[in-house]
Amino acid sequence: MSTILRIEGLSKNYGSINAVQNLSLEIKKGQVYGILGPNGSGKTTTLGMILGIINPNAGNYVWFNEEPIINALYNIGSIIETPSFYPYLSAIQNLKIVADIKKKEYNQISDILDRVGLGERKNSAFKTYSLGMKQRLALAASMVGNPRVLVLDEPTNGMDPQGIADIRNLILDIANKGTTIILASHLLDEVQKICSHVAVLEKGKKIFDDSVERILAADDYLEVWAEESDQLFELLKSFKGIENISKEHQKFIVKLSAGPSKKDLQKYLIQNGIFPSHFITQTGSLEQKFLELLTRKK
Repeated sequence: MSTILRIEGLSKNYGSINAVQNLSLEIKKGQVYGILGPNGSGKTTTLGMILGIINPNAGNYVWFNEEPIINALYNIGSIIETPSFYPYLSAIQNLKIVADIKKKEYNQISDILDRVGLGERKNSAFKTYSLGMKQRLALAASMVGNPRVLVLDEPTNGMDPQGIADIRNLILDIANKGTTIILASHLLDEVQKICSHVAVLEKGKKIFDDSVERILAADDYLEVWAEESDQLFELLKSFKGIENISKEHQKFIVKLSAGPSKKDLQKYLIQNGIFPSHFITQTGSLEQKFLELLTRKK
């Protein structure tokens, strides 16, 4: 896959506050790349820098291999922080202004508003919109002109569960049609459902980045239970290849190392006279990995 965005050693300071520190990332064409972190981790500052809104103190970034930012911006749609539109103008009128700024035609505006769920309110003034509707209009504005990349900062902010699900499905549909998406969010469950790759920031530093698929596969664990609880525990402790054992109610939670398989453990227990009545693989979550990473840093 070709590189869409390369970030190298990007840093931003506000006085004594290091908002972003020596950040390096590479985002490929077609990825849905999530940038995660608690409040104050540098997510919005990072997005602001790669969009040319905030000047970095150090480092650099390159869009589409070599294009200057002023040219690249015509191929990027974005939502950063609070949506801002003319309050007395309708959705259509506001998007026409966006199209003029981007030097794009008006012919897709009605279709875009239908896609984000604002078709029935396209002639209503922006000031009459709820917070969730304003966020939908911001997403619509980012889509004007069929950009190659969408940069979205908390795109479901202020939405109810149905609205979040609608935007999630829309983002997936856009991504499936080849658009690269860079997404900053604190909704870990949504990121897990949407993103192909993630980077985790903590106090402006990148502490982790990988594909969501590899993260979840690495965090699989086993739930094991048998009536002979004490004997089961002793056998689990003696099995070579278990990273960690914990107990949750009557079940043992077992994390295997890279070598042995689930079948190896099951065979070992049976050979030693234990026939587990509960032996189930559970998939880890992005939230578990995120909390584990932040705990390690403290």
